Amino acid sequence: MVKILIADNNVGLCETLETFLNGQEDMEVVGIAYDGEETLVYIEEKRPDVVLLDITMPHLDGLGVMERLSKLEIEQRPKIIVLTAFGREEIIRRFTDLGADYFVVKPFDLDVLADRIRQFAGNAPDTGVMRTAETEASVGNHLGLRPTNKEFMVTELLHRIGIPAHFKGYNYLRDAVLTVMEEEGLLGGSLTKELYPRLADKYNTTPGGVEAAIRNAVITAWDHGNRSYLEELTGRISRGRFPTNSLIIAKLADQLKYKTRLAN
Repeated sequence: MVKILIADNNVGLCETLETFLNGQEDMEVVGIAYDGEETLVYIEEKRPDVVLLDITMPHLDGLGVMERLSKLEIEQRPKIIVLTAFGREEIIRRFTDLGADYFVVKPFDLDVLADRIRQFAGNAPDTGVMRTAETEASVGNHLGLRPTNKEFMVTELLHRIGIPAHFKGYNYLRDAVLTVMEEEGLLGGSLTKELYPRLADKYNTTPGGVEAAIRNAVITAWDHGNRSYLEELTGRISRGRFPTNSLIIAKLADQLKYKTRLAN
């Protein structure tokens, strides 16, 4: 059995990973850590074969974990698979210098992740996989999107706005923007009739839950995030009001199109 430690502050993602990985005949999740300090404690106590390490965690981030990992008194260092929503070259290079074994870009395909775990744990034939970042992002069959660098771009936009990555609305909004970029007709009435149900189906929730989570994320960003950028993006809103979900999604999709044109 491959012993796996999950280190990520996204509770929903951790639950999904735990259920999926424990469902594999050759894998066992031995612990879940929600911050960097806890991750180091669990590595010493649980002695996992593989650590799924998120970059952004409270108290001590992924880089801090990697920097302190070599100081732990353990006989065998676990394989480190970094889970990242960024994909920036300088970040990847820093983690690689510290000994990260592989990178998986969020959002990712669970079956692909399981295959990579087997490869690095020595439970699968060597396929010559290099220790580099690979864009194996999968936004889901229900959304019909192809994995491209658009995922990186929309992630940067959401971080600039100031939406916390652990909010459920963060993932919903990211997928909504990517989908609307491909299907402009989803804006307006189709948002509630078609887009929200698609996202609800993907994340095993309700369309109302998707709408409310995105709304909560938008309000949080408006109150505590980058208000000036949001006002620049959406135009000034009347006092006491917030940008609507559809306005935010539309403006972010426009920005994403613009960035994509520049990249090409």
